[in-house]
Amino acid sequence: MQCIFIFFCTFAANSENFVITLYFFMNFTLLITVLLTAFTLVAAAYLVAKLIGPRSYAKVKGEPYESGIPTRGTSWIPVSIGFYLFAILFLMFDVETVFLYPWAVVVKDFGAMALLSIGFFLLVLVLGLAYAWRKGALEWK
Repeated sequence: MQCIFIFFCTFAANSENFVITLYFFMNFTLLITVLLTAFTLVAAAYLVAKLIGPRSYAKVKGEPYESGIPTRGTSWIPVSIGFYLFAILFLMFDVETVFLYPWAVVVKDFGAMALLSIGFFLLVLVLGLAYAWRKGALEWK
């Protein structure tokens, strides 16, 4: 601690350097404090869970649970591609709403150009939805 005090006193003559150094030191100290606190809390939670948590080392514990019914055969079964296609379509239209929110916040600032750009964006999405609908991607078979 004495070394740090001497370090700061060397900059006392030039107050601008002292303030900059003090500001950096305070930010660095805050960072170290947050990291140490986070590490301590995670380690304490892990330790408490290990100390007071129940311990059961039965063979049944390692088996997958399927509604109380023992599994037969392999768990690796083929899944229809329709599920993946439906998930991708959902993500595509879900991400659309993420892009609509920032546009709604700044629409007054940009005026007619904002309306034209979002109109084109929505037109492309509607055409994509129409294409997926026409190809039967939204139907469960």
